[in-house]
Amino acid sequence: MSISSREFREALKSAIQLAIGAKKPWKFVQSVELIVAFRDVDVKKQQEFRFRDTVILPKGLDKESHICVVVDDASMQKLTEVGAYRAIGRSDISKIDKKSAKRIAQECDWVLVRSDLMGQAGRVLGPALGPRGKSPIAVPVNADMASYIKQYRNAVRLYSKEQPWVGCRIGSEKMPIEALVENAIAVLQYIEEKVKRPLLQSSRIYVKTTSSPAIEVVS
Repeated sequence: MSISSREFREALKSAIQLAIGAKKPWKFVQSVELIVAFRDVDVKKQQEFRFRDTVILPKGLDKESHICVVVDDASMQKLTEVGAYRAIGRSDISKIDKKSAKRIAQECDWVLVRSDLMGQAGRVLGPALGPRGKSPIAVPVNADMASYIKQYRNAVRLYSKEQPWVGCRIGSEKMPIEALVENAIAVLQYIEEKVKRPLLQSSRIYVKTTSSPAIEVVS
């Protein structure tokens, strides 16, 4: 059996339904999360099990991500109009102090920087973004920044240090179960390709909501 098999998809669907059913009745919309715990792995020696990766979810997150862009001055207004939460122009970078940089790091989920501005933006924003796992993402000078904004609205981070597991959000409790399944499969396929091991034989897979216990996907 593989993570793309019909049997596994059904087991994943069942686990997600159980997790949502086990959540506490909090008043806000809860996230649905995926966790992959690796077996018999020494993360210090096996670098492929360390993650600082981005995955684009095919069905989105059912949540508006705040995208900050660092671009030339002439593009600022256009990108704000197409969905950038905040646009910073070349002439504004040097005006950002430590307090402002921390505020940007707190407010923005992703910071996309035109590649020719990475040096300036990295020096100013990097110290605030790095500790939060939000390092600036370089975008080629001639790329369509609006397309990148659209893409990163549906992106999640896979981030781990020395723990033998990795996880991320795959959506919210309000999304259709099938959409959550598709998002989870996309993340699992990415992880499996990176670690070069069949996940069903080398890990344990769980799903949970913000308030529910972790439910193992048993296939």
